[in-house]
Amino acid sequence: MTMAGAELYIGLMSGTSLDGVDAVLLRVEADGSVQALAHEYQPFGAELRAELLALNSPGDNELQRAALAGNAVARAYAQVCRALLNAQRRVPQDIRALGAHGQTVRHRPGEFDGTGFTLQVLNASLLAELTGIAVVHDLRSRDLAVGGQGAPLVPAFHRAALAQPGEDVAVLNVGGISNVSLLWADGRSGGFDCGPGNCLMDGWIHRHQGASYDAGGQWAAQGQVHAGLLAALLAEPYFHQAPPRSTGRDLFHLGWLDERIAAHAPQVSAVDVQATLLELSARCVTDSLAAHAPGAWRELLVCGGGAFNDALLGRLRALLPMTVASTDRRGLPPMQVEGAAFAWLAMRHVRGLPGNLPAATGGTGLRVLGSYTPA
Repeated sequence: MTMAGAELYIGLMSGTSLDGVDAVLLRVEADGSVQALAHEYQPFGAELRAELLALNSPGDNELQRAALAGNAVARAYAQVCRALLNAQRRVPQDIRALGAHGQTVRHRPGEFDGTGFTLQVLNASLLAELTGIAVVHDLRSRDLAVGGQGAPLVPAFHRAALAQPGEDVAVLNVGGISNVSLLWADGRSGGFDCGPGNCLMDGWIHRHQGASYDAGGQWAAQGQVHAGLLAALLAEPYFHQAPPRSTGRDLFHLGWLDERIAAHAPQVSAVDVQATLLELSARCVTDSLAAHAPGAWRELLVCGGGAFNDALLGRLRALLPMTVASTDRRGLPPMQVEGAAFAWLAMRHVRGLPGNLPAATGGTGLRVLGSYTPA
């Protein structure tokens, strides 16, 4: 388990894109410095993906369906974990703990009763049994309990892994939802959810072409931005809300889009909608940076699936007066960043250290995040 004072952790992440599971093997030194050693990815089966997507909306028999989906997510997590261990010739006893996020199906912080809730389906006990490794899970609820959003949780990790001395650096994760971490040169950190990253583009191309995502943004690049529809989308109150803020599929889903198309652009072509959605994903980043994080940002480091959308990166470069580059520039491949972050959060829990960043989540204090299920 230890390597000259180091510990090994695995981070398991499945995000709002609902494409599958990323597993990252992270080495953490005694001083907290980190190195991502390996990465494994496995897609969700079509049936599980469809059920997880359905659970984002109210439906029949939700309690049973969510519990069974949690079992299925645990099995999917265990499978990718085994593949990672086998590829690295490791055994479960080498790993101090897994950081397992679970699959978010509802995220309503602060709503209804002042606390709200966030729900990630995962049977952590089953995952511990299947892997033989301790599991740190339920990583968002404690931050909600102290008045926070429970998201974004990654800015503290971005500070540890990607900050540059003497430079103001922003880190943009583009998954289903996009979120930005703000790493100031003076040591301050912050961040917030910008809005839809890939979720609307993925849903729209799946509806019209049957594809899971728009590879490279090629389909969007064939269309024209519909100015009236874009204005209607950007009028969503969330985009004008000051941080701390977080969002998810509870708000940004195809039904939300369909209502605005019907009201403002009923004759728009499917490809022009895709182009407009890509522009929305770019603008919700650039507009929120201008409104809520003005400053002399040197660069924007991009991670997540959106780092491979060339058309989206092109729009960000056109709209922002800074260098836009992949997190590869800092030695951390874009598809490994979130998995590494949840491995890091597991380490923070094991060591009794806080994992939230109140400047990003709005929580009233630092807290150790998560619950621990032993092997």
